[in-house]
Amino acid sequence: MLRIENLHVYYGKAHVLKGVSLHVAPGEFVAVIGPNGAGKTTLFRTISGLKEHHHGVIAFKDAPLPKDPAQIVRRGVIHCPEGRHLFGDMTVRENLEMGAFRWDHRDMSDDLERVYALFPVLRERERQIARTLSGGEQQMLAIGRALMGRPELLLLDEPTLGLAPIVRKAIAEALQQINQDGVTILLAEQNVAFALADARRVYLLETGQIVKVGTPEEFRADEHVRRVYLGGV
Repeated sequence: MLRIENLHVYYGKAHVLKGVSLHVAPGEFVAVIGPNGAGKTTLFRTISGLKEHHHGVIAFKDAPLPKDPAQIVRRGVIHCPEGRHLFGDMTVRENLEMGAFRWDHRDMSDDLERVYALFPVLRERERQIARTLSGGEQQMLAIGRALMGRPELLLLDEPTLGLAPIVRKAIAEALQQINQDGVTILLAEQNVAFALADARRVYLLETGQIVKVGTPEEFRADEHVRRVYLGGV
């Protein structure tokens, strides 16, 4: 579904992504892990058209992705960004409706019910102003807003950042359900234990380069991964 080959991205003279290649098959749940500053967010911003790439190929379903972010969304690639970026002065319901902008003049009731089934608290908070939600509720809303666009490929950037363990568990269960419902997921996550618990295949990005790819089991058995990212366990 997604194919990236030899991707190079710069910020000024800083070479941030250095020949990154990866692929995601339809229906997969793939994670990109790595430390803060490794280039995960830059990778996702580049896929979604928010950052220009200087060399390399980004293809979706065997066709090059357009460079315009709105066109990329209409192709079915939807980015749930790090930091949530909600419309803070709008209600929960209004934020969800904004996520459906690529579908003109359609009934959103089924999509809303799907989101509310995943995150019942959003139904309870439907008329609440988004900025007044807790951090976990805001993350649920950000994911729900992305789902309202009916993604074929969902890009999730650091969805557990700053969340309590009980909220991370709820997010994990929701992501597994979303994937089981047929949505392909590419996750960027600094919390390696979380990523290894949910993904089926994993890429390790360090200083802008993919240095390892494998299954969660292979990552857990890797001495470098255990020592640096899993606290030696």
